[in-house]
Amino acid sequence: MSDALLAWYDVHARDMPWRVSPADRAAGICPDPYRIWMSEVMLQQTTVAAVRDYFHRFTARWPTVRDLADAPDEQVMGEWAGLGYYARARNLLKCARVVANDYDGQFPDTYDALLTLPGVGPYTAAAIASIAFDRPETVLDGNVERVMARLFDIHDPLPASKAQLKARAAELTPQLRPGDYAQAVMDLGATICTPKSPACGICPLRDPCVARQAGTAPELPKKTPKKPKPTRYGHVYLAQRADGAWLLERRPDKGLLGGMLGWPGSDWNDAPQPSPPFMAEWQALSSEVRHTFTHFHLILTVHSAELPDHMTPNALQILDKHDFRPSDLPTVMRKAYDLWRGQ
Repeated sequence: MSDALLAWYDVHARDMPWRVSPADRAAGICPDPYRIWMSEVMLQQTTVAAVRDYFHRFTARWPTVRDLADAPDEQVMGEWAGLGYYARARNLLKCARVVANDYDGQFPDTYDALLTLPGVGPYTAAAIASIAFDRPETVLDGNVERVMARLFDIHDPLPASKAQLKARAAELTPQLRPGDYAQAVMDLGATICTPKSPACGICPLRDPCVARQAGTAPELPKKTPKKPKPTRYGHVYLAQRADGAWLLERRPDKGLLGGMLGWPGSDWNDAPQPSPPFMAEWQALSSEVRHTFTHFHLILTVHSAELPDHMTPNALQILDKHDFRPSDLPTVMRKAYDLWRGQ
């Protein structure tokens, strides 16, 4: 089956900005581990279509891991805005600095060593080891889970069936061209063995696919139903001085939007009380900010105030109007700014 899939991949491999084509790889051109790592971190919880432009911008601005390691946190966070999951961006910087300082700018080439890097979990370590270094590691993302569930007609629901699906995927991982194989099985899931209406008629694995024979392919993989997301509420406070400077706060390193600049505000919970950061003539905007995180929906009431030039409240950062870039804010905070600007 791996031979059949690799033959299909040699013809139908998707063109990715971080990928070395099978023809180029056969000619001896090796993937850049930095680009593979960058793409895998960006692709966590995000689609290829959403990642392409971000990848081009990041690698144009910071072409090597040393360049990224030397970048100011605010610049990297600003470029990341819109991809979400800001813990990934913080770990991206931590990992780049570890590779630059502890590994002389060269990514380690084994699964176990990669697993010690900040932000690199089992999937990412396996993907980098396989794709960048051609190690026969088992790469298991959502596409591979779907292919394995259908290929072997596995009806146990995810996430409990992950170990079973990984064992099946490991059985098929070849010693020859494992990096190309890992990308081939992901491409198969993304383009043919799709969640809805899989194109079984043109699949290179149609004959051995047990779910196709049983007619159960469209219903696999099965998943344990997710609990509905709760809704939380909060208040944010946008204050601009007469000289155009903005008052912002640095969020704690841990937690949502950790370490990023944003508007001061309340906690996010079921019924937060207004909690202005200082006394001012605060005015609540008529519209609200709505934003969805991984585990909850958020509704923010936005308050604004104009301040005199001299006002510098404690514990807040004063950002000159020439240094303030809305694009550096996390998405939910930028939504509050956009709402204020459009009032």
